[in-house]
Amino acid sequence: MTTPILIAGPTAAGKTALALEMAARHGGAIINADSMQVYGELRILTARPTPDEEKVAPHHLFGHVSVTDAYSVGRWVADVEAALAACRDAGLRPIIVGGTGLYFKALLEGLAPVPPVDADIRTRWRREAEKQAPGVLHGILASRDPEMAARLKRADLQRIVRALEVLDSTGVSLAEWQRMRGTPLVLEAEAECYVILRDRDAVRARCDARFDAMVATGALEEARALAAVDLDPELPAARAHGLRALQSYLRGEIDIESAIATGKLETRQYVKRQETWLKKYMIAWKYIVTQ
Repeated sequence: MTTPILIAGPTAAGKTALALEMAARHGGAIINADSMQVYGELRILTARPTPDEEKVAPHHLFGHVSVTDAYSVGRWVADVEAALAACRDAGLRPIIVGGTGLYFKALLEGLAPVPPVDADIRTRWRREAEKQAPGVLHGILASRDPEMAARLKRADLQRIVRALEVLDSTGVSLAEWQRMRGTPLVLEAEAECYVILRDRDAVRARCDARFDAMVATGALEEARALAAVDLDPELPAARAHGLRALQSYLRGEIDIESAIATGKLETRQYVKRQETWLKKYMIAWKYIVTQ
């Protein structure tokens, strides 16, 4: 396989434009590493590449799953392995681009070899999650697995349930499984790794302008369509920035200005978390700073 190109960066920094430029220059195919751009029903709210942009180069793992799917980093690793094989077979240079740090971490380090959870155990804990408040389940986890409980926020129901499922199914703490190294799909030393950044005020202004553009070009229609699906609030897609606020507006609970302000705030808060991740885990990558 030709040397992979990895492009990370916060939301609205310009990753898509750089990936398209490199794809044209190097004969590449673009592979998605954004955990929200995988959902088919969320093109606008997740700022997926436009149909015209997708014509510039082959695109993989964009919009390929349903919002009703509990897509995970484990699923992405399996999908990206297949996408890398497709690039190799087609003689195309893989350009992996996105803002989800955990995806890049899994790509470069591999995943812990956690065995599949027993179906009956999974069902039991999912039912408990429907009946119990997150704090109650966090207390159960704390009594049985203090290390994992200390890692998780009391409100993080999805990860609390996951920790309990793994503990009951394997008899071993998820923390212990996570200390076991997986097999990387890409070696960082054998890839070209870039982080694209903008001035903090500039990227936040771009976030705001982009959310305004989303609302103007169909984000409300996407939010209305997802309301009809009655999406489980625990599914990853339900956490798309601005989605719940726009749906609140559609139900008449808030005005459109408040909904837009909330969507912009959620996006800016996410950018801050992305920047923290980049500084911690991608300090050795080549930084491209744009205006």
